[in-house]
Amino acid sequence: MPQLLQTIHSPADLRAVPRQQLPALADELRSFLLQSVAKTGGHLSSNLGTVELTVALHYVFNTPHDRIVWDVGHQTYPHKILTGRRDQMGTLRQRHGLSGFPRRDESAYDAFGTAHSSTSISAALGMAIAAQQKGEQRHAVAVIGDGAMTAGMAFEALNNGGVSTAKLLVILNDNDMSISPPVGALNRYLAQLMSGKFYSAAKEVGKQVLKGAPPLFELAKRFEEHAKGMVVPATLFEKFGFNYIGPIDGHDLESLIPTLENLKHLEGPQFLHVVTKKGQGYELAEADPVAYHGPGKFDPAVGLVPASSPPKTTFTQVFGDWLCDMAAHDPLLVGITPAMREGSGMVEFHKRFPERYHDVGIAEQHALTFAAGLACEGVKPVVAIYSTFLQRAYDQVIHDVALQKLPMVLALDRAGIVGADGATHAGLYDIAFLRCIPNVSVACPADENECRQLLTTAYQQDHCVAVRYPRGAGVGVPVQPGLQALPFGKGEVRRTGKRIAILAFGTMLYPALQAGEALNATVVNMRWAKPLDTALLSQIAASHDALVTVEEGAVMGGAGSAVLEALQDVEQAKPVLVLGVGDVFTEHGDPVKLLAELGLDGAGIQASITRRFARFLHE
Repeated sequence: MPQLLQTIHSPADLRAVPRQQLPALADELRSFLLQSVAKTGGHLSSNLGTVELTVALHYVFNTPHDRIVWDVGHQTYPHKILTGRRDQMGTLRQRHGLSGFPRRDESAYDAFGTAHSSTSISAALGMAIAAQQKGEQRHAVAVIGDGAMTAGMAFEALNNGGVSTAKLLVILNDNDMSISPPVGALNRYLAQLMSGKFYSAAKEVGKQVLKGAPPLFELAKRFEEHAKGMVVPATLFEKFGFNYIGPIDGHDLESLIPTLENLKHLEGPQFLHVVTKKGQGYELAEADPVAYHGPGKFDPAVGLVPASSPPKTTFTQVFGDWLCDMAAHDPLLVGITPAMREGSGMVEFHKRFPERYHDVGIAEQHALTFAAGLACEGVKPVVAIYSTFLQRAYDQVIHDVALQKLPMVLALDRAGIVGADGATHAGLYDIAFLRCIPNVSVACPADENECRQLLTTAYQQDHCVAVRYPRGAGVGVPVQPGLQALPFGKGEVRRTGKRIAILAFGTMLYPALQAGEALNATVVNMRWAKPLDTALLSQIAASHDALVTVEEGAVMGGAGSAVLEALQDVEQAKPVLVLGVGDVFTEHGDPVKLLAELGLDGAGIQASITRRFARFLHE
């Protein structure tokens, strides 16, 4: 264990460290972080980039009394290490271990639970105003990245926060630009000068004096903007009502700490712009921050190495290949992503069809309405979006897409259990929240080949169709070339058995087949959560004593609920066991183990059926 770091058990210990020793502590923290993540996997580049900023924040502010809200939160490993969780880092993102994101129930230092982007300013503003209303002297700090600043919610919060008098500090962690030559001694001096009490007071007095002489006031204003122009190209954030400082070097503690200390004593909303580098201090991550954004386990001395055997084809790859093939077939196709090009498998599409590729930034609401506008003009949009992020554009799906019956494909990646990212990223609600919307259909492919076929089917429709598929690889079914479609809204019987029928949605087909073999049950691949194949359902219900539905999603309002509704409509009263995820949030951990815990593996499905329908199995 590094010598200084082992003495830090809380930010109070950190604040007892002499300032001149903080750079050495930051080096130790970065080294520990690298070695720790290499053993567990997790987010790396972003965390390496926030080491000094994290040290400075906890050194200057009295946390947890003062609140720090980390946007998204995948840059909070240094924060976890410094706030009493260093010895638990070996459990990161594992079942019953530390979360990869801030969680209020994990630590008092995690002021707000985050994992979706662009929420920090809103939350911190709420905390600041609450403190003001209660007469409590505390600061609220929002740390937001330049990527998260593309979302409308961040600007909504800035618009609101700029008229507040509460103690709010917004820190823009800008890690997508290089530090330009002005960043250095002069820039540090100007940043500290403009954040100091003397400058603030002088500026206010000057404004009052010069307001009586408009030409002089405008001249002084131009001089001030010119001074700031030496270090920042625009004063956008001051237009929102914030006092803007920066940009300053986010890896320079001698710049960060005095500036933060000065900002603590200013009234009203403050905005500090810091420039950091993803992967800072680890050359391989600096050179390729995308590859090291969320690596698995690796040897830091060697770096990431290709797998010894070819990996299985993932559903994401199936989508990416299909998108390129369909784009070559139809010149009207366009692909849209809200800042998830790599995650959604659109890298090759971007290379081959750059004019038809649209990354709209972290702006899911805009992505859907933008797609709706394209569809109005006869263009065929395919929106690649994680299931969990589509939740952020629900109104747009209803109002801008479905109400106008506009055709588009929603390629919902990460549907179902996602594993290490946990509840914030689990795609468990899309069936429930989409199937209740008119003019929206939901396809649930069981394997890789069926995913490609159902994407083609969805593309051929005259309304919005969502195709949901999980993270990672399927069972390994070979993907057939071409653009073959499957019948719209139709399922298939995959195994014929007796008395009990298992209706499987999506990749749950394969564990259902295992249970079906053990119990001699019929197994149906339903394929569509909406529209249901009611003709097939009615036939199965008439010829079996009991039905079981299985889905990797929420049971409340999900595909099983759809089956119950359909049976009621045709007055076919049969016992139905609905299996899926109950009224709980799923924790982070290994996906295979999580599915087993939820009873959604073959053995779990078999056990549930045996408990509920033993009478049909033994008669």
